[in-house]
Amino acid sequence: MNWQPWLVFAHILGAFTFVLAHGVSMFVALRVRNERDQTRVAALLDLSKSAVAIAAFAVIFLLITGVAVGFVGDWWGQRWIWVSIAILVLLWGYMSFRGTQYLDEVRHAVGSVGLYDKKGTEPPPADPAAAATLLASARAIELAIVGGVGLVAILYLMAFKPF
Repeated sequence: MNWQPWLVFAHILGAFTFVLAHGVSMFVALRVRNERDQTRVAALLDLSKSAVAIAAFAVIFLLITGVAVGFVGDWWGQRWIWVSIAILVLLWGYMSFRGTQYLDEVRHAVGSVGLYDKKGTEPPPADPAAAATLLASARAIELAIVGGVGLVAILYLMAFKPF
């Protein structure tokens, strides 16, 4: 049996699931920029936080199936697969640092618990001035552009295998 089509299918399914779940965080980050009601901001950020677990599972599944497809397709000697992995790792690090940090700062500013706060941590008191400053920043746009360009680059490399 030829496993390659099934592994490619699983890999695409993992990518689709990741983009779908992670897209929640992206759209929340863009939406809260125009929201000033701290209760609504907190609710939107909770929605984003709930999608992170699905996105994390999906990216792990994506990596596992991608490695498997790399072996089945005998692509490990080609540069495009290594560049794709490098872009994914760089995006993961960048987004974890810039994106999660930003959304947790906003969560704290509206009096909510952050994604990486310890369980049982009491939410900090809301700081409306800090929330307004954070929400007015262009960080969400920066993250959407970096993530979008990275995603398009990986898709290009996978579809066209240019080198």
